Amino acid sequence: MLDYEIHGHDLQLVEIKLKPQEGIRAETGAMIYMQPSIAMDTTSPGGLLGGIKRMVSGAGFFLNSFRNTSDTQIAKIAFAAPYPGKVLAINLAEHHGQLLCHKESFLCAGDDVAVEVAFTQRLGTGFFGGNGFILQKLSGTGLVFVHGGGMIIQKELAAGEELRVDVGCLLGFEATVNYDIQFVGGIKNTLFGGEGVFFVRLAGPGKIYLQSLPFSRLADRIISLNSMSKQR
Repeated sequence: MLDYEIHGHDLQLVEIKLKPQEGIRAETGAMIYMQPSIAMDTTSPGGLLGGIKRMVSGAGFFLNSFRNTSDTQIAKIAFAAPYPGKVLAINLAEHHGQLLCHKESFLCAGDDVAVEVAFTQRLGTGFFGGNGFILQKLSGTGLVFVHGGGMIIQKELAAGEELRVDVGCLLGFEATVNYDIQFVGGIKNTLFGGEGVFFVRLAGPGKIYLQSLPFSRLADRIISLNSMSKQR
């Protein structure tokens, strides 16, 4: 199990202590610092097909792999989220070995964790679900680190219990949770509701993770205020 410490409050980073010959993989551009004995290798897990699937999901073609090449010394490496929010450590062994997460939420994971696109019968729904609703599948028994904007909220859905969530606010959920994209409906709701055109219907059993301020919502607000200031 990875030895780690999360630093900060609203602009968090996770510092990981890699044992000799221990490795980790992360999204490109997420690394903040690393000690000299750590070597980086940019790869495409799953080869060409795996890279293409990741590009379709909205993630990068490549992942960066880091390994402590020392045979005797522990080495530190740190990763940070690209926007204000929280970093959350999740043990996949406690989530039936699998977690589905929003394409932008994955930060890093042990090299024993597989990072794939969640190609299911719902793929078409994902493309038309708004806010780039494409899911990544994290599989294995080790630690994964995800990040979310604002606060991260964890909820446990009982069997048959349902929750409707703004598409952008969904961070991740266990594979036991059933999900579907639904149209908000109604012309007034669509044009003036301010809540987006689609939401995600989640049905238990299983754990879900939500983010209170997704980057898409923050970016839309900044763009809106910038446009208003130019019109004055």
